[in-house]
Amino acid sequence: MNALFERFGADDVRALIAEYPLAWVCSGDGAAEQASLLPLIGEYDADGVLTHLVGHLSRTNPLCAALQADPVALILFRGPEGYVSPDHAGSREWAPTWNYAQLRIEGETAFEPDITDEALDLLIDAMEAGRPEPWTSAELGDRYAPMRRAIIGFRMRVTKMRGTFKLGQDERPETLRSILASLPDPALVRWMRRFNPERG
Repeated sequence: MNALFERFGADDVRALIAEYPLAWVCSGDGAAEQASLLPLIGEYDADGVLTHLVGHLSRTNPLCAALQADPVALILFRGPEGYVSPDHAGSREWAPTWNYAQLRIEGETAFEPDITDEALDLLIDAMEAGRPEPWTSAELGDRYAPMRRAIIGFRMRVTKMRGTFKLGQDERPETLRSILASLPDPALVRWMRRFNPERG
């Protein structure tokens, strides 16, 4: 893998998690039945570095029992991605490729029943932000308590992180400009511009 694609900063991590919060959470043994897609919210230190991921899951989910037995987890975030054709590059002699961004995070899970409400509110606030009338869990009324009892909140301490942001950093300037001008995916184009601010 090109080392260019592994250069990223704390702001890039924060932006990817905020924009693409649904991640695969896998137990340490990697069993397929003990992996789930879960929305996660990041917590950051004073320097903006990711320290924890906060989420919740059903108490009956096999992943819950697996992480209670062994708290080590692998979290996989997939950000913007898409196929790039030679047509986008403006050259039939250019080989097609796939551009993407991903984070691979290892963490230690702590289930904290007392933070379940906090975990839910963090997620709701993040997802409802910007809406004219943001929804709150209080609007569920009496239905909230039984629904809440079926889930449990958790906080994962980040122990290791690797990222790959393959977003055109290795392209010649004229090829990159052609791709940015013709690629039909605005999210992927925006992230490619983010990683090529002087070249696009």
